[in-house]
Amino acid sequence: MTIHRYFDSAEQAELFTLVTKISEKELAPVAAAFEARAEFPRQLVARLGELGVMGLAFPERWGGGGQSVTFYLQVVEELARGWLAVAESVHLQVLTCRGLAQYGKDSLRERYLPAMLEGRLLGGNCMSEAEAGSDLAAMTTSATATDDGYEISGLKTWVSHAGVADVYLVYCRTGRSGPGGISCFLVEAAQDGVKVFPPFAKMGVCALPTAQVAFGEVRVPAERMVGGRNRGMLVAASVFDHGRMGISACAVGLAQAALDYASAYAKERRQFGSPIASFQGMSFMLADMAAQIAAARALVLSTARLIDDGHPASAEAAKCKLFATDTAMRVTTDAVQILGGYGYVRDHPTERWMREAKLLQIIEGTNQIQRATIAQSL
Repeated sequence: MTIHRYFDSAEQAELFTLVTKISEKELAPVAAAFEARAEFPRQLVARLGELGVMGLAFPERWGGGGQSVTFYLQVVEELARGWLAVAESVHLQVLTCRGLAQYGKDSLRERYLPAMLEGRLLGGNCMSEAEAGSDLAAMTTSATATDDGYEISGLKTWVSHAGVADVYLVYCRTGRSGPGGISCFLVEAAQDGVKVFPPFAKMGVCALPTAQVAFGEVRVPAERMVGGRNRGMLVAASVFDHGRMGISACAVGLAQAALDYASAYAKERRQFGSPIASFQGMSFMLADMAAQIAAARALVLSTARLIDDGHPASAEAAKCKLFATDTAMRVTTDAVQILGGYGYVRDHPTERWMREAKLLQIIEGTNQIQRATIAQSL
């Protein structure tokens, strides 16, 4: 099916064509094998970094591409159409870079940001804790002031890129209870006292490691603070909207992959002497899937333009995340239904896509949290 794309230049169109080729020829064919082995595709992610995908929407002075968020999200969608774990890895890297780019000191940005935007250094965000998931203000990981910096102690959970990241942005308590007492620090993964636990055995997106990371009296110099003291929630807030948008683009790409596969199957699979796509029950299901994906994509693009134009978009980003990820869950579930028994076995990717879609309804703020954000905006 034809998908209308929005490019500002011939260079964007050329890069997108290359990304499409990589998604179809290099990502999709190997995704199932990597997922079965729970193996992180470091070389594939690094290749995308070399192409400038991670730096697309960052200023050129830091080694970025100076492109629009609208274009970047279309690239993420296309990557997710081939393999969600790789698209999400790019998205996670961009989120880590965003906090550093917006709030890091020049010395930190000059040292780390170019290598991160090129994919030579991978990053991860350490926000959540066992008792501080959606309620980040409840975090207890502490950063105690020392003569020459800070000493970080605590346990973070649900850390994506855990074990493969070279640097982490770690959110810690440096002041009073609540959101006003949190600071953010850049910590190198190889530092003494940093311990990564074995990855969680997830039901989907197994190739992207998620684990607990412990910090045992990890010493960091004061210049590693990203943003001001007790201003860490401002750093976190800077990535929330972009986090929701990145996951939304991933959801659209995943749903599109499921629709493409289910449509092709329905045209080939014959029952009662006819392709099942000719049966109204099936054709209407496919039509609903296509309409929902088109609506989700349009919502993502319209919100991306708001962000590119400098407008506040927190509520709109929440709407995107809610609608796009719910759409991905519906579409992938319907794709399994269209394939029938074949959809439930691992000979076909539909069962994996359905498992992956469930994750998107949870991460970057559950969809219940998105509803709360939208309701508050009303």
